[in-house]
Amino acid sequence: MRLQLLLAGVALSILFAFGPARADDAADCGNAATQMDMNSCSDQDYQAADAELNAQYKKTRAAMLELDTGLDASLRGAEKALLAGQRAWIDYRDGECEAEGFQARGGSMEPMLVSGCKATLTRARTKELKQLADGPGN
Repeated sequence: MRLQLLLAGVALSILFAFGPARADDAADCGNAATQMDMNSCSDQDYQAADAELNAQYKKTRAAMLELDTGLDASLRGAEKALLAGQRAWIDYRDGECEAEGFQARGGSMEPMLVSGCKATLTRARTKELKQLADGPGN
């Protein structure tokens, strides 16, 4: 019992000494040197790209709804088609990027590869959505 308490105390000491990084210890993404920092920066890049995509999707959805309102009821479906396409694209992105991560499967670099892939594909999709919203009918 004493040994268990001693081990628990040692474990807690290590946890407090080397615990999770605080927000003010965030990686300098311009100079990321460790794999942990590169993974974090890659994820931050993907999160920024995803925020841009979500903002553009809202604009594109509004444009498709507007397009639908100008059409006869039998011709409507732009917004529904956009939703189906976006859902299919998400499945594609996730599968494609998971496959790309297999280049370093189980290694510390895998999260960076997956996030980097997602950021690249997400930015490309954002451009596609913008072109769709700005298309000839809009």
